[in-house]
Amino acid sequence: MSITIAGIQIPDSPMAKAATELVRDTETELLFNHSSRVFLFGALTGKRKKLDFDPELLYIGAMFHDMGLVASYSSKEDRFEVDGANAAKAFLKSYSIPEQDIEQVWDSIALHTTPGIPQHKKPVVSLVTAGVEMDVLGMAYELFNAEDREAVVQAHPREANFKEGIIDAFAKGTMHKPETTFGNVKADVLALKAPNYKRINFCSLILGSAWNDGCQSANCPVHGK
Repeated sequence: MSITIAGIQIPDSPMAKAATELVRDTETELLFNHSSRVFLFGALTGKRKKLDFDPELLYIGAMFHDMGLVASYSSKEDRFEVDGANAAKAFLKSYSIPEQDIEQVWDSIALHTTPGIPQHKKPVVSLVTAGVEMDVLGMAYELFNAEDREAVVQAHPREANFKEGIIDAFAKGTMHKPETTFGNVKADVLALKAPNYKRINFCSLILGSAWNDGCQSANCPVHGK
């Protein structure tokens, strides 16, 4: 029998079930429950906004969105979001999912920590980010009725002190490649959790580039006076 939580039916196709098992066996309980809530809050957002979206694609995007934080799926050089997106892509290809659908899921994961862009993309992309923003940041919290919030959390509990727990998970998944946090919100995580972390400064990169434009700025590490 299919499961319905807060009026949202959990996808129960063989592919969805396989994704559930894979993520549950790979991620910590904190991340698995978080990913499940991301799907539910994303789907509830889509329902509220009357968006036309594929719930199964949304489910895969939500379930895989943090897989890049897990050591077995973490590359040495790519952003964790890209690692998760690539894991989802490989999974979907094994089920012969159309390329345009795979691209939506890939974007939904790769862009979920880049504010200002996902809401302008297709619903699957925007709704994964909406689910993440609700569960992690409490964005649009009051737009979800209390009964739905309670049903989601009852089915997939928030651990005690989830806020600190999810920050720790973000830190553990990115500390070994801090350069990948440049330009995204995980730089704030490492600034809090990694004692020796130094932010890369965009302006310093510009001023310190190999181009010799006769820069006279006192802030220029190469040409300034």
